[in-house]
Amino acid sequence: MKYTTLPRTNIKVSKICLGSMTWGNQNTEAEGHAQLDYALDQGVNFIDTAELYPVPATAETQGRTSEIIGTWLKKTGNRDKVVLASKIAGGGDYTAHIRTSGFVKGIKDAVDKELKRLQTDYIDLFQLHWPERQTNTFGVRDYAHNPNDIWEDNFKEVLQTLDEVIKEGKIRHVGLSNEKAWGTMRYLEESKKHSLPRMITIQNAYSLLNRVFEGDHAEVSMRENIGLLAYSPMAFGVLSGKYIKGTAADNSRLKLFPRFARYSSLQSTEATKQYMQLAEANNMTLAQMSLAFVNQRPFVTSNIIGATSVEQLKENISSVEVELSNELLEQINTIHAAIPNPAP
Repeated sequence: MKYTTLPRTNIKVSKICLGSMTWGNQNTEAEGHAQLDYALDQGVNFIDTAELYPVPATAETQGRTSEIIGTWLKKTGNRDKVVLASKIAGGGDYTAHIRTSGFVKGIKDAVDKELKRLQTDYIDLFQLHWPERQTNTFGVRDYAHNPNDIWEDNFKEVLQTLDEVIKEGKIRHVGLSNEKAWGTMRYLEESKKHSLPRMITIQNAYSLLNRVFEGDHAEVSMRENIGLLAYSPMAFGVLSGKYIKGTAADNSRLKLFPRFARYSSLQSTEATKQYMQLAEANNMTLAQMSLAFVNQRPFVTSNIIGATSVEQLKENISSVEVELSNELLEQINTIHAAIPNPAP
């Protein structure tokens, strides 16, 4: 395994982070525990969850993922061997079952409930799952300003509340998720101006089919030392090639939840075919090439991989040993130039 550190800390984390959002829905508790056991044996020490999980979000399943991690921690006593990251859900119609208040009023409640589910007394990295304000997230390509957005700037208040929880010892560091460059800089501005906790990471989608982060976000990441925790590096499994080849299992994400069509457009399918041909021409699987590409990006602190089976997990974790040559990276960029960001 390869390791890096969470920016501005001495916390060592594996370059591969174990994602968990299928546990409690697509995966049972036993399967989640098996994945945790295998990942830890392979040197993975970074685990990501969220109060929202598993996905799709429902009132009936909400919190199960973290509960599965919690029972594993209690059974194994491995809390000191792992770095735990979790997230507070942002506003939205599909999260009203969690709470109706915003971040300021919801942070302490979210932390306390996650600590109970995880059966621990602290969370290493606590992230804001997405912005409270209206902006373009989750597959919306361009920003369109809504003059009727009643959101009020509360960056300072959010950081003040997080500061209180840090001082209570319940969380160690804070980060963002699905945030935009403007929001990231606003948090940094308030942090510096008022000596409040600094966001150290940002968890956004990043893959061969979605390289939007390489715009303004990448500059912010490099100049401000905010590491990307890349999620969906396999584009909901599309970049395994299994949907093109017709080998997807019945419990695969897009078979169970076909409405998640973010990575299934005609342009995405064509790009995936070209990437698969390129990978096979270089004697590797599409999954290995896709994950290795993300692993090698200079702004990526850790690559969040998810799997519904230990076999998938083995292939995904092994990608950390794959090094893509400059020539192959140029060929990837040629495809990207022809079909740029088909799944923003």
